[in-house]
Order: sequence, then structure tokens, then C-alpha cells
Amino acid sequence: MGKITGFLEFDRNDRDYLPVEERVKNWREFVLPLPEKETREQAARCMNCGVPYCHTGCPVNNQIPDWNDLVYSGNWEEAVRNLHSTNNFPEVTGRVCPAPCEASCTLNIDDNPVTIKTIECAIADRAIENNWIKPEPPAHKTGKKVAIVGAGPAGMACAQQLGRAGHDVHVFEKFAKAGGLLRYGIPDFKMEKRVVDLRVTQMQGEGVTFHYNAHVGVNLAVENLVKNYDAVALTGGAEKPRDLPIPGRELDGIHFAMDFLPQQNRRVSGEPLGDIKPILAKNKNVVVIGGGDTGSDCIGTSFRQGARSVTNFEIMPMPPEHENKMMTWPDWPLKLRTSSSHEEGAKRDFAVLTTKFTGENGRVKTLHCARADAKFKPTAGTEFEIEADLVLLAMGFVSPVHEGLIKSLNVELDPRGNVKADTNVYATSLPKVFSAGDMRRGQSLVVWAIREGRQCAHAIDKFLMGTTTLPR
Repeated sequence: MGKITGFLEFDRNDRDYLPVEERVKNWREFVLPLPEKETREQAARCMNCGVPYCHTGCPVNNQIPDWNDLVYSGNWEEAVRNLHSTNNFPEVTGRVCPAPCEASCTLNIDDNPVTIKTIECAIADRAIENNWIKPEPPAHKTGKKVAIVGAGPAGMACAQQLGRAGHDVHVFEKFAKAGGLLRYGIPDFKMEKRVVDLRVTQMQGEGVTFHYNAHVGVNLAVENLVKNYDAVALTGGAEKPRDLPIPGRELDGIHFAMDFLPQQNRRVSGEPLGDIKPILAKNKNVVVIGGGDTGSDCIGTSFRQGARSVTNFEIMPMPPEHENKMMTWPDWPLKLRTSSSHEEGAKRDFAVLTTKFTGENGRVKTLHCARADAKFKPTAGTEFEIEADLVLLAMGFVSPVHEGLIKSLNVELDPRGNVKADTNVYATSLPKVFSAGDMRRGQSLVVWAIREGRQCAHAIDKFLMGTTTLPR
């Protein structure tokens, strides 16, 4: 695959960013694509491994060496077809996936992996630019109706696969637009929502029907779906955030990340906030608690809103800057990762435990912290305080929200509170009800949601028809 000696001839060369002082002035994407010549040179570095571990690193099993070779050869249209054979939304993963495939790349043994994510994004963007992404309606309809609850990446992938198999697919989404966290969680500066709109338009052309402001279990009885559809897929995500129940938590100015981030996405798209109280970082000292992707998104959003300062606390100790390759490769390594948002000026600190909040006139003013020991308990003598006008809790998600849909169905849950279903047939404890994505597996990556949505569609098609040609 690629050029036999390409990995010897070409150094790794990845995409760059617009300067910080430019990019924080707006909400647009700021990654600078590589020119075509350089993208093809990067694809040439794919080294025809005897065992391409990038396949095992990629949850959707992208045929990475194949489309690298096609890009190197300049056969972009075939590369687009190959990429879409395993991934419904490569323009999404090419922007926001952490690229476990690159961690698994053989060249990563030498810290020099192929720029797989960059090449994937280039293929997907080439398809968009050339209008190659068109509806693929089925040749025949099956007469079967499927309801999908939740229009996030798992639900959309499941819906697209089942629609192409000829089923009458209806997607029920509680918000005003489709996309789930793709639309309401990931900031526009990481992924503009035109890519989500593009896929919604494509799926509508394939016969998929979207029902918005349809909050199943709240303003739409889930029993009606089970009664009126031949199969139901629960793909509503894991939306219950992990809280920080310490003294002072009730003070104004302390918010969950997912109360903060969707507001800004709605502002950018012109979607009204309604009677929701605005949460803004302008001229405030912001503290983000949680060192993952959601915390990073809060940091970048705060800077663009005009925060005076942003501090990021993580309870875990600081990971090493470089992993021990012989111990970890080809698995995903634990190491220090610095996002583009961190680079915009955030102060980061690790092994920090917040013990209480204090404030004035009912509003938060100070975080009282200490260094966390190995058991995540405060270490005596390490106490310190930090001023804060806005605190954003980005400590992950513990499970799906049980109130409404899940309690109405009385579906069986696993020990972590997720909907119980295996990864073979994705069937829940209820007849003809399936589940996939974060609602089934817990908080995870977009690429895992896409994989589960595709595999759930395979299982549903087989359940309805007795056999299926849909890939897993």
C-alpha cells in the first residue's frame, strides 16, 4: 500500500492551525488542510505492513491501507467509495476522532505514524467539494417500519443503514435538529454543523423521516412506538452528568458542561435559547473541572466568549509525556495530550481535588482545593484557593437519563445503569427493542457510536427479514 519506500522518503507532516489570536475571534473551523501533493505524500508513507494494526485500532474497521493507496495513486473517487463502505460519517471522524488508528500504526513504534485522520478528512472533504455525497435510496421497500429514538451518531448511522436496506425508518429526536452531541456538544470551531446538515439531507433523500421536538417518554409515549413499529432502536446517548456533591454546590455560577456548550452552538446556528438562562464566560475567571475532551471544549468556548482567564483542573495525576512503546503499542496509550484549546492559554493542573465552593450573595467566588493522593483523597498541608466567577463541571457521564423513556419501558439495565444489550444482536430485554451507542455502552467516542449504530442496523435487518446483507 502506498509507496514501498514512502515511509523512508517522507517525514510525517500533519495539518496546522490558524494562529491563536486569529482563531479565537470567531467560531469557524481553524485547521489548515494539507495541499493535495503533501496529502498524497503522507498516504505514500503507509508501509504495506504484514499485519496492519491500524485496522484493530479503528472501531469501524476502516480499510486504511486500501484508501491510503488510492489517495497516493490519485484515485480519489474510489477512495471515497472505500471509506464510506465502513464509515457513514468520515467527515465527522476526520475532524473529531482522537485517531486510535494512528496509535496502532506500525510507524508509531518510532513516534512517526501515518497521518491517517488527516487523509480521512481530505477524502471526505473531497467528496463534499465534488458533490459525490448523494442519496442512495433502496431499489425495493420491505414494508417494515423501524423507529429510532435519538438522532446522534449511533441513531443516524443505524437509520441510514436500515433506510438503504429498504425499511421505512423514522427517527425521533427531542431537540429541534438532528445530530445529538455532534450538533449540541461539539463546538463549531471543531466541527461546523454544515457537515451534519449534509448528512441529514442525504438521509432524507434516502427515505428516512426525522421527527423533531419529539421527546420519547416525555411528550411522546414510547409504548406507541413499540406498538406501531416492527422494531425500535434506543440510541439516546448517556446524558446523565457526573456531579460534584461538595459544600457550596448550590451556588449560582456552577454548571454542567452540557448546560454550557449547547447554548453556544445554538447561538452560532441562530437557534433560539427560549427561556434558558444564558451561561457566558465573558470577562469571567473560569475554572473547568475535568481534563477530557468535554473540558477542552469548555476551554475553547470560554476563550471565544471573552473569558478573563481559564484554569483546568484534573483529579488524575499528570500522565507521562511519552508512553513506553514496548509496553503499550498497538493499544491506545496513556500519555499527556494537549488539545488546540489548551494551547489557547488555559492553565492546567493535575491531581487537584476541589473540596468546597464558597461565594458571595449566592454566587460562587472561590474554589477550595487540595492535592489528591493515590486514593483521590485530599492531602493534608496542600490546600489552596482559586478565584472563580464561572465553574464548569466536565467530569464525564455516568449513564443514560433513566427518567422518562427507560423507566416507562422498564427495560433491563446493566450494573452501570446502561441499557443491557450485547454486541452480537443488540437486543434488549424487551421483544423487538434494540439499543446501541452510549445508551448501551456508556460514555464513549463518536467512532464507537457509528460502529454500534451500523452493527445494530445489521441485527435489526436480520431480525426483520431473517437474513441481511448489511455489513457489521
